Amino acid sequence: MTKTELINQLPYGPPFLFVDDLLEVNSDGVVGTYLFSEDSDFYRGHFKGAPVTPGVLLTECCAQIGVVCLGIYLLTEEGGFTVNNMQIGMSSSQMDFLLPVQPDEKVTVTSKKIYFRFNKLKCAVKMHNSKGELVCKGEISGMFKSDANA
Repeated sequence: MTKTELINQLPYGPPFLFVDDLLEVNSDGVVGTYLFSEDSDFYRGHFKGAPVTPGVLLTECCAQIGVVCLGIYLLTEEGGFTVNNMQIGMSSSQMDFLLPVQPDEKVTVTSKKIYFRFNKLKCAVKMHNSKGELVCKGEISGMFKSDANA
């Protein structure tokens, strides 16, 4: 599966797709990017006159790149997995936020697999801004289910 095909398998679409490109994908982790466009609707109210990207969306970006993309890759590599009627649930997250992400900032998310068993994936994630500064880091876990492994 190519990186573009993997992105196309994600169960998200605009305005809730937070993956622009995948730079690396292997059985141990993922590196991907996303540009938080200044045109995004949430900037109008977060915060008035001085917008920053909400932490929940930084977490979602880390989850989509670092857990969901990696999970689809791993399940596809195992065989027998189909994205038809795929269900994904975040089972836990712990994030530390260190710097704000400004409108029109491109971020890079790096994910390292901690474990993957019984369709549960836990990853250590880090997000860096366009200057290479660490924005946030943490651990995110998710569960995967599809028609093939129901």
